[in-house]
Amino acid sequence: MPDASASSLPSAQPDLAARDVKHVWHPCSQMRDYEGFPPLEIIGAQGCHLHLRDGRKLIDAVSSWWCKSLGHGHPRLKAALARQLDRFEHVILANTTNDVIVRLSERLAALAPGLNHVFYSGDGSTAVEVAAKLALHARKIQGGGQSRFLALENGYHGETALTLALGDLGLYREAYREVLPPVSYLRGLPYVDSVDHPLWKDCSSVWPGLEKQLRENLAGLCAVVIEPILQGAGGMRFYSADFLRRLRAWTKAHGVILIADEILTGFGRTGTMLACDHAGIVADIVCLSKGLTAGWLPMSATLVSDDLYGMFYAEYGRGRDFLHSNTYAGNPLAAAVALEAMEIYREEDILGQVRRTGPLLAAAMDRVAQATGRLHNLRCVGAVVAADLRGPGTGSGTRAGYRVYREAVGRGALLRTLGDTVYWLLPLNAGSGVISELEGITTASIRAVLG
Repeated sequence: MPDASASSLPSAQPDLAARDVKHVWHPCSQMRDYEGFPPLEIIGAQGCHLHLRDGRKLIDAVSSWWCKSLGHGHPRLKAALARQLDRFEHVILANTTNDVIVRLSERLAALAPGLNHVFYSGDGSTAVEVAAKLALHARKIQGGGQSRFLALENGYHGETALTLALGDLGLYREAYREVLPPVSYLRGLPYVDSVDHPLWKDCSSVWPGLEKQLRENLAGLCAVVIEPILQGAGGMRFYSADFLRRLRAWTKAHGVILIADEILTGFGRTGTMLACDHAGIVADIVCLSKGLTAGWLPMSATLVSDDLYGMFYAEYGRGRDFLHSNTYAGNPLAAAVALEAMEIYREEDILGQVRRTGPLLAAAMDRVAQATGRLHNLRCVGAVVAADLRGPGTGSGTRAGYRVYREAVGRGALLRTLGDTVYWLLPLNAGSGVISELEGITTASIRAVLG
């Protein structure tokens, strides 16, 4: 973005950070941290960069919480939003329709054969909550008794009641444990560092132990909930595509619903349009958000199989009415942007860009590891690369990752870590120049904090 002239900038507000922390409770934050690390005042954003009031430019290394898949300010998305604004901004979706939501639904249904029904809501957590409610309700329709969920170790699915219960991260769920429904977790997953890892294509050596856990949890099981291939909040961990294939075969054989939480992974992040595509499988329910509108507006979609949808198709009042609702479900502004985003993914060959970018990311992070001697367990699939800080000054209570994050901001990158996991999750269309710059900032930041 060209430098804005002084006359075009918003008027200076020197006390904005102080006013902010007086009233704004920031998400996923300990507010006391803001005493020494005040919020960054954003005045603009373009491509891979955020522009600050003080004149600095930061690389958005985490795609603003993993959603800016096409970067900031994409002109085609801006134009699509403006076109819809000239028509109408929002109308209740119950008992109404419009061409934009119909065309978007047709495009989403085409992503996964057999998932022809789209339920809209406003964020990823709600999309997964809808999926979980559908699974519970379906079991009741089938006359089932106890209904239970099985999820994966290190998983994360959101912050609503059911989704928080499905997650395996105590940092988020422990304070509310007493009111969460019990969920079992599949442990000992076949984690990999790339698609070249032996377990990626064949996890037969570990499958018997996983299958044993599945059998032990079968009684009363209504659904298995997964983040396919990539577990984000759990530390940017990748697991075997063969495991996903085997798990899908097992759920089909035992009549268990498979819910794929593709909030992070959908729309090309791992190198395929859906992460499930790596295994050549289609889940019974797929949850999408983030890349759906390329981070422009809040929107999520829950894609549902024909069979599951059919269970709810009946005369009203027969116990088969799915009455979940969200005020802004199917918001036309978001739908218009989402529809244009899907065109961009295809026309600008975003999947091809990810295939070319992935090796660059892996090589750059490897050079950081070599230069600092402080990273291990380097892993990369698609346009996600991660590694873990190690050595003196790291580990429990040190907040090494947080200190590296603060240092990186001062050097030009919003490199928000996950604990001691350093990761890059740039917009999918980021160029090699941005990657090179981010490599230098990450190296310098780790050295400055850990020596």
